[in-house]
Amino acid sequence: MKVVSLYRFIDIENPHSFRDQLEKLCNELGLLGTILVATEGFNGTLAGSESAIRIVMDYICDQFNIVEELDARWTESDEAPFRKIRIKVKNEIVKLGRPDILPHKRSGQHVDVDRWNELILDPNILVIDTRNHYEIEVGTFPGALDPGNDSFREFPYFAKELAKQSIDRPIAMFCTGGIRCEKASALMLELGFEDVYQLQGGILNYLSEVSDAENKWSGECFVFDTRVAIDRDLAEGRYVQCHACRRPLNTTDLVSPDYREGVSCPQCVNEADEARILRLEERRKQVKMSAERESKHIGSKN
Repeated sequence: MKVVSLYRFIDIENPHSFRDQLEKLCNELGLLGTILVATEGFNGTLAGSESAIRIVMDYICDQFNIVEELDARWTESDEAPFRKIRIKVKNEIVKLGRPDILPHKRSGQHVDVDRWNELILDPNILVIDTRNHYEIEVGTFPGALDPGNDSFREFPYFAKELAKQSIDRPIAMFCTGGIRCEKASALMLELGFEDVYQLQGGILNYLSEVSDAENKWSGECFVFDTRVAIDRDLAEGRYVQCHACRRPLNTTDLVSPDYREGVSCPQCVNEADEARILRLEERRKQVKMSAERESKHIGSKN
């Protein structure tokens, strides 16, 4: 099954109408995934056959008179990484808390893989990972600065503090597929930074294009679907996800006494109150019972 991540900052006058038409087409084609639509553009991931996905991409280009092919990051999955198709209208297609910032009007300089490898080795350039802290724990570029954010909405606070200290320093930023860098770079320019670079297509594009010998990536790359993370070859990685807090878990986390499937993990064991723990325990039991019933049904000869 093909999995494609794509986005585009573009003016959409009627996002609700576009959502309805897009959802109808995706359902007809049997596609799965999640797409967010706003007046500033669209962002999402689709899974299904390549031919079906390309029909949707062509439809989008026709709707908005986009001449060039949509910038997209393609990967593969042995199993469906989504359960259904969900298309939602939002204030922003990536939650920075600044819907007034429009990257298609002004953003940083996009750089390809070769140029990126040069930038991250330059000691004068500040390399910033714009993703969330739990994503960075799974993998990142060596030496990249972690803003320490639990969500992208916290990035403006980090950016304002950085502007007080390093406004004259060149900046190179990256994220999973490029969309967060689009907004982040536009914000940095607004704050007064002049030399702002961003990795074209993000980590996913980097891993698909870079040679093994030139690959500077360390670890795996967190993705927002059931695969949890992918490795340097774009194959499903070794992480699983905590169903309580949604954070990625490695093999050490899974053998921790704080890990209870569907209830808690070492990262969230002290965050939930007793009432939430009881609800999660009950949900875990219901899921287990449902799976057992389904197993018996499949194995039945009747």
